Amino acid sequence: MPIAGRKINFAAGPAKLPEEVLLKMQEEQLNYAGLGLSVIEMSHRSKEFGALLNETITLIRELMNIPENFEVLFMQGGGTGQFAAIPLNLKGNHDHADYIVTGAWSAKAAEEAAKYINVKKVFTPSKPYVTVPDQEKWVHDENASYLYYCANETVHGIEFTPTAPESHNVPLVADVSSNFLARPFDFKDHGIVFGGTQKNLGAAGLTIVIVRKDLIGKEQAITPAVFSYKEMIANNSLYNTPPTGGIYTTNLVLKWIKEKGGVEAIYATNLAKSGLIYSIIDESNGFYHCAVDKRYRSIMNVCFRIDGGNEKLEAEFLEGATKRNMINLKGHRSVGGIRASLYNAISLEETQVLADWMIEFKKTHQQ
Repeated sequence: MPIAGRKINFAAGPAKLPEEVLLKMQEEQLNYAGLGLSVIEMSHRSKEFGALLNETITLIRELMNIPENFEVLFMQGGGTGQFAAIPLNLKGNHDHADYIVTGAWSAKAAEEAAKYINVKKVFTPSKPYVTVPDQEKWVHDENASYLYYCANETVHGIEFTPTAPESHNVPLVADVSSNFLARPFDFKDHGIVFGGTQKNLGAAGLTIVIVRKDLIGKEQAITPAVFSYKEMIANNSLYNTPPTGGIYTTNLVLKWIKEKGGVEAIYATNLAKSGLIYSIIDESNGFYHCAVDKRYRSIMNVCFRIDGGNEKLEAEFLEGATKRNMINLKGHRSVGGIRASLYNAISLEETQVLADWMIEFKKTHQQ
């Protein structure tokens, strides 16, 4: 049963939360677990919060099938903070790291990392970002500290599918901020998997870092303690006050995913949602156009233009969507157009509302 007054929120992040989670948060806001206070008022050193923290780690381990040789850390600073934390923690005795730049976020990650380690790009990025160049053409270095990639580029709608890049015997580092638990994940060859939770796993403010144990302890001397994986592991993510409310929210979202049938069930729904919108785009005779290579189309962020980038029509489309209770469909300011973010909490029924509007709008405007 939809909650009265709620919009269909296609925002790229912070994004929609499941209504069931919001209602549970509302129920427990004043009195969590009969303690007479909310989680955000609770001491992070209390046994009750410790139990919540450990339960959340157990849930994400179970749902992602995380191998035993990985640690799960709850950190702050967002995915952007990890752009610095990763080279600070992984440089060791290596001279450089390799970066796969396929969009805005991997480009920013490479730029930030260059402050702390020599960065080599495995291919020369080309704009506009619409594809991933064939891996046979990449220039790899087996002496690199790590090979970095962004699993899903939120701005441009590019996603590595169905498998991760070839690692060439160096640890893969994956930014999964915008497809965290949206599809099954294979940890093979990975050293670090990280992401902010504000798209698929909860509220802004919490960053989850999953790091392979053999990579811990290689941090540079200048690494801040709050960004040191070694320090965070030694303190069970409690080196300093963690984002307690964010951990609580993620705990509830993980339980919601489990109740929905786990990641495989969520993935099936995500394929249906994105498939519905892409089919309308592809069958529109050019009225709608997605420039992204079909092999790498994101199931999370569907980016498209209307009538060859007709900004007047796109503004009219957005206005009509708002009247139909749909919000935050405008594309990123750097690329324009339309962007429908179909994160886990967006239902197939809500996606159908967007599909119906796209069909209606095309009938009205296509000559």
